[in-house]
Amino acid sequence: MADYTSGGGDRRGPGNANAGSKGEVPRARSASAGLGEVLLREEVVSLAQLDDARKEIERHGGKLGNTLAKLGYVSEQQLVSFLSKQYGVPAVSLEDIAVPEEVIKMVPKEVAQRHGIIPVEKQGSSLIVAVSDPSNIYAMDDIKFLTGYNVEMVVAAESSIREALEDYYHEEEQVLEDIFEGMAEEDVSILQEDQGIDIEELEKESKDSAVVRLVNLVLVDAIRRGASDVHIEPYEKEFRIRLRIDGVLHETMKPPLRLRNAIVSRLKIMAELDIAERRLPQDGRIKLVLGREKEVDFRVSVLPTLFGEKVVLRILDKSNLQLDMTQLGFAEDQLAIFKDAINQPWGMMLVTGPTGSGKTTTLYSALMELNKTSENISTAEDPVEFNMAGINQVAINDAVGLNFAAALRSFLRQDPDIIMVGEIRDFETAEIAVKAALTGHLVLSTLHTNDAPSTINRLLNMGVEPFLVTSSVNLVAAQRLSRKICKDCKAPTEIPVQSLMDMGLTEEEIENFEPMAGEGCKTCNDTGYKGRLALYEIMPMADELRECVLQGYSAMELKREAMRLGMTTLRGSGIQKFIGGQVSMEEILRVTRRD
Repeated sequence: MADYTSGGGDRRGPGNANAGSKGEVPRARSASAGLGEVLLREEVVSLAQLDDARKEIERHGGKLGNTLAKLGYVSEQQLVSFLSKQYGVPAVSLEDIAVPEEVIKMVPKEVAQRHGIIPVEKQGSSLIVAVSDPSNIYAMDDIKFLTGYNVEMVVAAESSIREALEDYYHEEEQVLEDIFEGMAEEDVSILQEDQGIDIEELEKESKDSAVVRLVNLVLVDAIRRGASDVHIEPYEKEFRIRLRIDGVLHETMKPPLRLRNAIVSRLKIMAELDIAERRLPQDGRIKLVLGREKEVDFRVSVLPTLFGEKVVLRILDKSNLQLDMTQLGFAEDQLAIFKDAINQPWGMMLVTGPTGSGKTTTLYSALMELNKTSENISTAEDPVEFNMAGINQVAINDAVGLNFAAALRSFLRQDPDIIMVGEIRDFETAEIAVKAALTGHLVLSTLHTNDAPSTINRLLNMGVEPFLVTSSVNLVAAQRLSRKICKDCKAPTEIPVQSLMDMGLTEEEIENFEPMAGEGCKTCNDTGYKGRLALYEIMPMADELRECVLQGYSAMELKREAMRLGMTTLRGSGIQKFIGGQVSMEEILRVTRRD
């Protein structure tokens, strides 16, 4: 096993497993922007040199570190040594390492090339990955999501990584050569596919009464079933529609393949999109009126795929929006701590979790609690999901330069009391949010991390100074959504005692309760589940935790200290609801990990 200590690094740096999280691919600043900020802040390069490098990248492409080295402003070895020391991760020489084939296969070639990384070694549940830019934490998120392994960084020269990519990922080209060896040119023929689309005919088909009724049926059925998303997916030989109900996708319909283009065009017309554009992604919105009063918004995303355009509709039904904090899933003591944090006169309250874990609902419920005539509340959201009376909501529009940082900077000139930022994605947004929290404003926001303690490390990795984090953050809440057992078919179930003990229950708890599960009925579409509730991990920033942050504790060490101070983990919150008969053991195991 290789020794990754040559850079004097500390595994508490941004390369530890808690630096990443699953979720949607972040639309944050580039990795080069993060590296540039660090090099500039530490006076390794000047602003003029950084500008020269960025202009060179604009003209000829490439990455920042390699470009700075090519221009002679810093050597690659100096850069590696600096990054190793700055980020506390080991430095390695890839020339001295032989990477096993099974490790290379863990990261697809396209991902490795896109992020400029190379997997080096697998150690237990961790994957060691060599990077040239440790600030690119989003690359680690991608790899963790793809492999399921915790990801740890080591830093190496960019040229060494580029050579390693060529050395280790060349086999695919050789396989193609082997396949075509001995094949004559006449053995291969080309099947031409007619890509010509008659727009007038397509528009006519999309207005056909049968297509209109079918699309309306799909949308209304999704609303009645309580779905959160509708997936309309074309494949080579079939066309299917799936609904995400209580967080899980279910196939509901397979319309005739010949209706594929007409159905997609109908949805694009409803969302006021260009039906002639079939090569680029498009985003729009549909407002549907059911009966006389009920209004439902659909956020529409159209994506060109191999066999046609896939459409995903996010259902924004305000009537289903649960803003009563007591009904979200907080335990009584957790709710008291949460309310205390949001009623502080200043500071920052962060909610963290993967995409679709209910973070926005938690923030909206907090805003409704705070929404009074005496308070000026402004929010920056991407996009605005629900309109809330009395709150100034701003929709982020990157195309015109209105990003979270720009909106937040503008809010500070609007005499705010409470600010909600949809997501802290980069150093600039984090820095402004922290300063706002320190200057007498209450700031609410979200991040994508696995648990509450790793949120602190994420802020540090972004470049926020530890003393600013400890001074500004009041509370971090991590959450997951778990499906509730259907009340109409709930029944006692048998679970082996050993399984319950493995899950984390004590002998006393096992003796005093009866496990429940849903048997499946008409109400829950035979799934055994109906509705969802949140599991929370509430971590108030006690003085002891602040001291730990200042001393450079890792996320795992912070978690141990928070648990010692009384924090209930996500798994612990799930066990409480399992004992209370609200959720099943399978759901707790699905949405949480053992702590």
